[in-house]
Amino acid sequence: MRARFLGKDPDSQVDNSPTLFATDRTDRATYIAQGWRVTDPQTLADIGPVPDHETLIEIPEDVLKMYVHRYQEQEGQS
Repeated sequence: MRARFLGKDPDSQVDNSPTLFATDRTDRATYIAQGWRVTDPQTLADIGPVPDHETLIEIPEDVLKMYVHRYQEQEGQS
């Protein structure tokens, strides 16, 4: 699987940016996201255990579409 850079947060400092990549999977559209480690105790309790070695996640495109739909609803665009 290969990853293609899509973009990163323009407000982040150099080498410290949430970044999004697209993969070249042929069975479904997926993405790889790089971001900040969550350290808030309540958030971690809500989510449950996350192995320390996990810093990148692969997200199906349909999950991102859910976010876009939610964002558009919040902005009154739907």
